[in-house]
Amino acid sequence: MKKDNSPWYWIPTLNFASGLPYAIIISVSVIMYKNLGINNEDIGIYTSLLYLPWVIKPLWSPFIDLYSTKRKWFVSMQLLISLAFIIVGLTIPLSNFFVISLAIFWVAAFASASNDVASDGFYLVVLEKEQQSFFLGIRSTFYRLSMLTGNGLIVVIAGYLEQEYGDKQKAWSYTMIVVGLIMTVITIYNYFSTANIEAKSIETTTESVPNKSFGTVFATFFQKKQIGLVLAFILLFRLGESQLLKMLTPFLIDPVSAGGMGLTTQDVGVIYGTFGVLSLTIGGIIGGIVISRDGLGKWMLPMILAMHLPIIGFILLSHFHPGSVFYIYATVIAEQFGYGFGFAAFMMYLIYVADGESKTSHYSIATGFMALGMMLPGMLSGFIQEYLGYGNFFIWVFIATIPGLILSRFLIFPTDFGKKSAQEKTN
Repeated sequence: MKKDNSPWYWIPTLNFASGLPYAIIISVSVIMYKNLGINNEDIGIYTSLLYLPWVIKPLWSPFIDLYSTKRKWFVSMQLLISLAFIIVGLTIPLSNFFVISLAIFWVAAFASASNDVASDGFYLVVLEKEQQSFFLGIRSTFYRLSMLTGNGLIVVIAGYLEQEYGDKQKAWSYTMIVVGLIMTVITIYNYFSTANIEAKSIETTTESVPNKSFGTVFATFFQKKQIGLVLAFILLFRLGESQLLKMLTPFLIDPVSAGGMGLTTQDVGVIYGTFGVLSLTIGGIIGGIVISRDGLGKWMLPMILAMHLPIIGFILLSHFHPGSVFYIYATVIAEQFGYGFGFAAFMMYLIYVADGESKTSHYSIATGFMALGMMLPGMLSGFIQEYLGYGNFFIWVFIATIPGLILSRFLIFPTDFGKKSAQEKTN
């Protein structure tokens, strides 16, 4: 490993280590419990509660900000997550595995949320603002790649093992152990690839630590300028997307008679696992580059539009149901590129909101509100879709993007925020 610990060495894996546990705990657990015979009511209630740590993580984020280094925190939390997944795998053959595995998943969920806080904080502390804007696309891309790995590759492994052994318990037991071992390898790599530069920083700033308290760190976030407008924007920006993400796969898989597109699960995997990933990657990289070149002010509106306008494609698909898969591919490619490109602006704005003292805690609070803005509408999306049907549902989703767009026009921030300085460009 190079001694300079270039961000290129650790940003991809650090963000992969944030997304993979989230995917396993929130999404893959649903498939696992369903295959292991747990009824839908219990699955819905208890796996939804696993989302809570990401919503309430701002409550303990100041503790992470005030004590020890971000690097020690995320390495420790990733190790705990690795052990938790291995233990889940070992408990699946037990008769009371559901209760035990849920309890362990809860531990893993709190550890994963804490890992996110520490990883975000490390990113904010170690990198200059110009670097932060440049690597936004890389962060978002590898986070989404980890989600696709969890929801795609890991599920494929479990399905293969089910066929191989003819025993679902054994298959999912081995799968969860494999996930734990993958996380262990990533944790070890992150330990060696990230620099322990915070230790020196702490030595030179310890005199300021006693002046901060948990309450002070938390309260100062709500004293920021335009805080009411800022919170409204954070909560409403993803109002449409939160519902789209929940109902998009059912729409593609449901038969045409039910308003869907009639694709197989394999078709959906190919679309998102190849063209979708490529489009997402390109969009995310370009998004980070243009912000670092021109600043957030120039690209905020175009990026928001790029993120939300592809919804029109799903409106057209749901109303006309074209027979050629070309139109489905084109819509998904546009949606994934727009997401990768546009989400960079939102994340850059959250960095601006968190800027200043206690930026780790404040960024965590901001992302906690973002998670709340995703959770609540997502919980209602199924009911809304069933009531409206797919065609009208996508129209509603598109309308739901308008409040965030309107609020964005009233936000006040430096137009050149995130712009790479002339000195940085020459280096």
